[in-house]
Amino acid sequence: METESEPYVRLATLRQLHHVMADMNAARSLADTLQTVADGVVTGLGYELACVNLVRPDGDLVVAAFSGNSAAEALITGRVGSRAAWERRLSMGEHWGELRFIPHTEGWILDEDDVPQWFTDGPPPRFEDEWHPSDRLFAPMYATGAAGGELIGVLSVDRPRNGRIPGAWGREALQMYAFQAAIAISNARLRANMQRALVRLEREQQALRASEESFRQAFEYAPSGMAIAELGGDQHGRILRTNDALCRLLGRPASAMRRYSFSDLVHPEDIGTLLRTSAEGGRAELRLGRRDGTYVWVSLRNSVVADAADGPRFLLTHVEDIEERKRRELHLAHRASHDSLTGLPNSAELRSRLSARLCRRPQEQLPSAVDTLDAAYGDHVGGLGTGLDTNGHGFDYGAAALHQSGHPSGLYDGFDHHVHVVAPGGDETTDDGTKGLAVLFCDLDGFKSINDRFGHNAGDAVLIEVARRLTSGVRDGDTVARLGGDEFVVLADGLGRADAQDLAVRLRNAIIPPIRVDGRAVRVGASFGIGWAHCGMTAEEVLQSADQRMYVEKRSRAKQHRRAG
Repeated sequence: METESEPYVRLATLRQLHHVMADMNAARSLADTLQTVADGVVTGLGYELACVNLVRPDGDLVVAAFSGNSAAEALITGRVGSRAAWERRLSMGEHWGELRFIPHTEGWILDEDDVPQWFTDGPPPRFEDEWHPSDRLFAPMYATGAAGGELIGVLSVDRPRNGRIPGAWGREALQMYAFQAAIAISNARLRANMQRALVRLEREQQALRASEESFRQAFEYAPSGMAIAELGGDQHGRILRTNDALCRLLGRPASAMRRYSFSDLVHPEDIGTLLRTSAEGGRAELRLGRRDGTYVWVSLRNSVVADAADGPRFLLTHVEDIEERKRRELHLAHRASHDSLTGLPNSAELRSRLSARLCRRPQEQLPSAVDTLDAAYGDHVGGLGTGLDTNGHGFDYGAAALHQSGHPSGLYDGFDHHVHVVAPGGDETTDDGTKGLAVLFCDLDGFKSINDRFGHNAGDAVLIEVARRLTSGVRDGDTVARLGGDEFVVLADGLGRADAQDLAVRLRNAIIPPIRVDGRAVRVGASFGIGWAHCGMTAEEVLQSADQRMYVEKRSRAKQHRRAG
């Protein structure tokens, strides 16, 4: 009788499980462990077929081991089932603790999924608890042994030798076996990872020892500067070692270099560039200080090296002298943006500087200071910002919502940090106290006659002197540019209407005094037109406005009052 023999069967099963689990933990590799797990189901738990489906790094499950039927093993070993299909299987059927049993009455819906499976034939069941050839039983294996842990694989079993659906004891034995198998697989993976790490570490140590002397020679005798600095910690960036080329470049002995970090040597204007590139792969062009107080342009490139395997990490910095190239680049950039005769910014540079100050928002749409604060903090009730509806709920009239609705205020961003350029109000004779960006368009009077009478060399000398006088007559930060010919433009920010008029008078008076050219004195006059830049205008519109005002001013003055040479 089954009831009478059950204690003996359980004891025999425990002995078999003990041997199987011992074999699992004694396996020498992950592959051996997986095969031992599959074989143990057949030899220790009384099933004719067993399959180990292992979770891959991408989440799908691959058939990693099979036991009980060589033909089925050859058919499905190495095949992959999607994670979605497996999760579907594990969510349906009967839940026997952690086990999942899908009877043949439900299993037909799984025939079309992508989970690798085998098919067994046999007669239909003759009694209620007889195993059907299409029944499926799965034992999930979790990293922590419980369903809350990470799924590492699934055991699929089939065809119990006694022909019956497992009872309480058989279910508990299979669940306990899956728990122990998960531990064995996790340990095997850990051992495999450790073995790979040890092999890799040994190879790295051998390579490091083999290359140490080569690195020392390459470092010491490199034709360009090299340095090793600390990486991380309180002493991050401190120079530990330099080669002769770097010491010669900076005019500093190696003993003195060890007292510095690159942040101590870099030009103050380049400290931000250095900080942004002080990491592996960082690259920058900046200036380093020499011992004599001068600076040299260098190309600085960083990489990270280790003193030994998993030992301290250091920053290896390669420093190349690019002073000559940088000088040529700066010279070319200056020539491209400055007038070759006077050295003043040219027309393109003037328009660039002017455009950089302007945005597309018209002056009449610029927000007030209160609106700016309200939009930024979102509490401008009844206007831009956030208010309350009749029920006391919040509603949003922010810039994004207004923009979507087509409201012109949608152009305004409460967090726009652009300093808007505004122009003084009123006409030429009034000054409302507003300070703006004045654009003074200057055209020389009588210059053409100097060119005609004394030649272009004399004309060039006059232009050079006028440029010098204009530059001397403005503040630091103001821009004096030459548009071409005898036309100049002055950009002066922070001026009211009266201030701009005073500046135009001073500059005109500075130009009028005689200019000595080739032993003779010549004189030119100047007509100034004052325009005002404000957001909503283009640079071309600003210059055109000032140009038109200059011609109005020129025509309004009697010809005899225009000073000619």
